[in-house]
Amino acid sequence: MSIISLIIKREFITKVRNKSFIVMTFLSPLFFVALAAFVGYLSSMKADTKRIAIHDESGLFVKEFTNKNSKQAEYKYLDLSAIDLKFLKDSITNENYEGLLIIPKPINSKDFENNIQFISNDSPSIVFVERAQNLIANKLTKTNLINANLDTLAINKAKANVNISLAKASGEETVKGLNEIKIGIGGAFGYLIMMFIVIYGNMVMRSVIEEKTSRIVEIIISSVKPFQLMIGKIVGTAFAGLLQFFIWAVIGLSLMFAASVFFGVNVGPTAKISPEMMQAAQQEMAGTVQTYIRELWNLPIASILIGFVIYFIGGYFLYSSFYAAIGAAVDNQTDSQQFLLPIIMPLILSVYVGFFTVINDPHGTVAVVFSMIPLTSPIVMLMRIPFGVPLWQIAISVTLLFATFFSVVWFAAKIYRIGILMYGKKPTWGELYKWLKY
Repeated sequence: MSIISLIIKREFITKVRNKSFIVMTFLSPLFFVALAAFVGYLSSMKADTKRIAIHDESGLFVKEFTNKNSKQAEYKYLDLSAIDLKFLKDSITNENYEGLLIIPKPINSKDFENNIQFISNDSPSIVFVERAQNLIANKLTKTNLINANLDTLAINKAKANVNISLAKASGEETVKGLNEIKIGIGGAFGYLIMMFIVIYGNMVMRSVIEEKTSRIVEIIISSVKPFQLMIGKIVGTAFAGLLQFFIWAVIGLSLMFAASVFFGVNVGPTAKISPEMMQAAQQEMAGTVQTYIRELWNLPIASILIGFVIYFIGGYFLYSSFYAAIGAAVDNQTDSQQFLLPIIMPLILSVYVGFFTVINDPHGTVAVVFSMIPLTSPIVMLMRIPFGVPLWQIAISVTLLFATFFSVVWFAAKIYRIGILMYGKKPTWGELYKWLKY
């Protein structure tokens, strides 16, 4: 067995036998499910009802607000138009009410547009302000139509509500919000890659720092070349990460299959629902759930999973080379912070590019370019794959990624070779550049 194979085996066994690795491998999916359930529970909790005082001198709008009162409403509107305005303002200061909506008595209807005021101790939410503005505007518009002797009933009947149904070229009906689902899936995989590049990259760096500070590395490199030691650490940790991802994929697909069986969906890329069944199902929530699950199974799941593995390996190898070089150059994690920012920035940039560009134009110039750049392609390309990416683009992206890895690992090995035996001195960027020339 080669020396690199022995190092890979040692690193892999050390990682997978770690108790924290075993616990987090099986508890992490449950943790994310519990976290999602907790967030859903928090969002479903009824907020405290906020009391809003209304001082409507015109008398035109107060009923529009008070008619919105209900037990489940977030706001309760109180008609206090008969109370002195100064007293109401003092009540706001004393926090007896959440806010005070002041509607003056206008000379003409145009005065309403800019003279209505809301007073509160804290800034109101945008949603509340928009709702109040829309309510007043609708009432005012209706009043203006009546004053202009226009038939408001006829106008309301003339309004058209358009609901565009979606269908594929193959004739199958599809669902709205599918692009959001795709970017959610791609974003989740991309975020996982970023998160575990950081986690396992730091793991490689800490392993190098520990061996360096304990002087064990001096014994190791007496029989192992520094380059072999670096590659062994990177590959061994990568195998541990892939094992963890494989277990999570099995758990996730099992849960997805269980959900499909529970809702009675015929899974597979050719799964179809007849038009009669589709039309009836759209009237019920169960039918909507079936449609969404069918669309999820029709996504390029194999391409997503294979792409995830390839880009995880390439991205991890690329960034772990940087982490290993940094670990060899410093004596402790505190000294490493000055070198980590340039590594983290491309990862953060790729997440922002993915969420703000891919969702709007997955095949646009910006999305395509960043899915080719090696430092950002592992995340951006994964966000694009659910939308359907030509094979030649993926081939170019993967080729550039691994070619960059081999170039970076050559430079990283030079820093690793010198830095692994350097003690007691905090390196600078200039010194790292000099090490590349040795």
